[in-house]
Amino acid sequence: MNKQATIWHHLSAAPHRSLFLVGALQGVLTLLWWTLDLMGRYGVIGNAPVLSLAPIWAHAFLMVYGFFPFFIFGFLFTTFPNWMNGEKIKPRHYLATCMFMAGGVALFYAGLYLGKPILVAGIAVMLTGWGIAIMALLRVLLQTQAQDKRHAQVASVAFIFGWLGVAAYLVWLLTDLSLFLDFSRQAGIWFFLLPILLTVSHRMIPFFSSRVLENYVIVRPYALLWLMLACSAGHGLLQLMGMPQYVWWVDLPLAGCALYLSWAWGLLRSFSVSLLAVLHISFAWLTIAMLLFAAQSLMMWLNVGERIWFGLAPLHALVIGYFASMVLGMASRVTIGHSGRPLVLDHFTWLLFLGFQATALLRVLPDIIPAVSALAPMLYLLAAAVWLICFTLWAARFAPTYWRPRVDDKPS
Repeated sequence: MNKQATIWHHLSAAPHRSLFLVGALQGVLTLLWWTLDLMGRYGVIGNAPVLSLAPIWAHAFLMVYGFFPFFIFGFLFTTFPNWMNGEKIKPRHYLATCMFMAGGVALFYAGLYLGKPILVAGIAVMLTGWGIAIMALLRVLLQTQAQDKRHAQVASVAFIFGWLGVAAYLVWLLTDLSLFLDFSRQAGIWFFLLPILLTVSHRMIPFFSSRVLENYVIVRPYALLWLMLACSAGHGLLQLMGMPQYVWWVDLPLAGCALYLSWAWGLLRSFSVSLLAVLHISFAWLTIAMLLFAAQSLMMWLNVGERIWFGLAPLHALVIGYFASMVLGMASRVTIGHSGRPLVLDHFTWLLFLGFQATALLRVLPDIIPAVSALAPMLYLLAAAVWLICFTLWAARFAPTYWRPRVDDKPS
């Protein structure tokens, strides 16, 4: 077997390998693209280039639909069948998902500079890959005889809403009707990413904790999961209805549930095991983010001042603090475990995780503390640079694992 065939053999041996590799590359690319755009906007490297659409909407799409899904599909293609003791996802399905989504993202980048028709083609290709993934997961869900399918069912519904969010973005490009862009934005966060990560956290954090912490009692209340999912959906619906001043009604209960689960799952105890601590710290950001969303909404409801308090701080606390940190933690754990190495987080990766926390703080604080608001452009750029450096180092550390054999010579 020649070298190229050997590399392909290892890349295709397990669902997470190809998808995590593309996700790592795409993470570097989208953060590099956004950092360069900010540098051009703030006059660090000259003028920003003219694009086919506003950079902010390209950034939003690339982060929500063009970055996180590679890691989420890679993770769930492995764990989804395991949750129900179902049939494993076939290689042709996870490889097709990876190739269509990677090709779609590549066309999206090209379309930013070459015109909307290429953007439209790229998103259509992404939708094809996403659809293949949903069909593969639904086949497992419907065919298995497992009695408990609750986590898998929630994840399946969230994936469908993710597909609808991408489709709405495509329709917006074709029609310029802002309601489709609004749906895509809200669906990506509140109907797709947050429900998926809530479900994965609810399933995996207490399980992983029970494996390494002594005398650990698994707390996994489904009533709280249903309430949190309802609050997430409620936030998205209220935003779509143009009623952001009322989202605190659902944000405060969601924050309260998240705070309780952080305590019940043993946030403080987790610090004894760094590979576990990264998951608990990531989940703790959910409480912070939802409290910020609630405070922002209350300010609107009480009509305090004429500006929108806290700007985009709540959103970035959620996306960087919870989503990105949790993806880094879960991806690191899967990569280490499925490469045959001991489940231990090395000091270097721990420092990179702390860099993610610094990124969240640098992006959030200027929108919260008036005293540093004058430094906001510099801190926004610094946050992007820190995130880019940390994620690039993470990708360089783990990417070679995906095209190499396991160190224990077991099959992937």
